Amino acid sequence: MARGRRARICVLRQYHVPLDARVHREVTSLAEAGYAVDVICQRAAGEALREKSGSIEYWRLPVPRWRSNPLIQLVEYAVFFMAAAALVSILHIRRRYSVVQVNTVPDVLVFAAAVPRLLGARVVLDLHETMPEFFATKFGVALSHPGPRLAAALEQASIRFADAAITVTHPMREVFEARGAPVDEIKVILNGPDERIWDPDRFPPRRPDGEFHLISHGSLEDRYGVDTMIRAVALLAEELPGLRLKVYGKGTALERLRQLGAELGVSDRVWFSGGFVPLDDIVRAVAQADAGVVALKKDIFRDLTLAIKMYEYIAMRKPTLVARTRSVETYFDEQAFALFRSDDPSDLARAIREIAGDPERRARMVDEAARQGKDHRWPPNRERYLAVIGSCVGA
Repeated sequence: MARGRRARICVLRQYHVPLDARVHREVTSLAEAGYAVDVICQRAAGEALREKSGSIEYWRLPVPRWRSNPLIQLVEYAVFFMAAAALVSILHIRRRYSVVQVNTVPDVLVFAAAVPRLLGARVVLDLHETMPEFFATKFGVALSHPGPRLAAALEQASIRFADAAITVTHPMREVFEARGAPVDEIKVILNGPDERIWDPDRFPPRRPDGEFHLISHGSLEDRYGVDTMIRAVALLAEELPGLRLKVYGKGTALERLRQLGAELGVSDRVWFSGGFVPLDDIVRAVAQADAGVVALKKDIFRDLTLAIKMYEYIAMRKPTLVARTRSVETYFDEQAFALFRSDDPSDLARAIREIAGDPERRARMVDEAARQGKDHRWPPNRERYLAVIGSCVGA
């Protein structure tokens, strides 16, 4: 590891770090392994443009997240690309990076590392998402549309530009390879949570009080299926009077979801945090819930990804109700989760009914989810990740 202690890594991400949990775990792992790390990312309100924490230094670019329509989003990508490319080039001349890691989206951000690559740095591409499917579902077009086809071409060019590539699920890797990426070129680093944070021993569970509490946390957007949860609660209102749903997070769907709860007469059963909540408060809330819910709406993009909160519920030893997608059923079965049809409130209500009245099944689910998900935990994936970085540093 003597070489690793001397090496310097730069990580690029067009988002807020450490808010991006995967990038934060990677950066922390690099620092703990002895690397000096620079992070180039977007600046959130109130954050310093430059901040140092141990061997990690953050360089935050004041590029706002506009995202109002596809054209504006492309402008945002372009502005961040140019600023990041200039900064990483200047920093590389001064600091000589061994590796520049680029985290998507977008895929083409990898080309911002062109100057460091020409001057000897190795480039690692971390593919968080599949851009053609992401584009198609976000804007409601087919994969045959020119937009996704262009995204697919740029995706493959980006993978070939990098010296090494990693991604978050095996179904995603299969799609990259089916489009032409070299077989075995892409390593899968599964997305387990930081178990020092998501530790069930940190906070006590709620004392039995005759209620059954469900929890969901994350962005409040239509695709995450919180409306499905609210409708399921309404269907069970008379049958399970103690059923409660707590929703932590913010997003564009918040007011619509509140209105839906009022229209269905379950405002007293569905609680919203209504905005940002400190991470420790979310972990405490999960510890005090009876079960977690992951209700992603199935589409060609969600079929390839896995929600990080699913892993967090496993780590916190909470039985979890999960919408069926290809990626979920690749790794887990009905012994591990209470599976239900995506975007189907009646089937979610069935699943809630079954586990609410069966504490023994809930205990079995917790144990089985931990067993089936053992390879998803961050410690083994941390070692796989560091092996990829180490091979590039050694090269």
